[in-house]
Amino acid sequence: MRILHTMLRVGNLERSIKFYTEVLGMRLLRTSENEQYKYSLAFVGYADESESAVIELTYNWGVDSYDLGTAYGHIALGVDDIYATVEAVRKAGGNITREAGPVKGGTTLIAFVEDPDGYKIEFIENKDAQKALG
Repeated sequence: MRILHTMLRVGNLERSIKFYTEVLGMRLLRTSENEQYKYSLAFVGYADESESAVIELTYNWGVDSYDLGTAYGHIALGVDDIYATVEAVRKAGGNITREAGPVKGGTTLIAFVEDPDGYKIEFIENKDAQKALG
């Protein structure tokens, strides 16, 4: 078994595709629409679905926002240079909600960005990715 994808409900599919592709550098892998049940899907990721887990963006027609609830935490992405990544994401229009630096109580370098729907995405420097809090 392996993880295939994580699904996020989004309020504007084009806006979300733009964020994940232009700000985070993912590729749009495929899209589909279901007219009968009134929803559209877009799959984005850094590699093909056969090679890596991806994100499924689901737009339910006519729904422009969701209550994120308190159970959702974040998606984590490994990056080679956390400081350069934060600057590139900021320049691309990303909303950095936690600047790059060590995690509280540890040494692992992390930062956070928020997508257009309010989902948190954590950056972890690759050299620290397996250390948890470090």
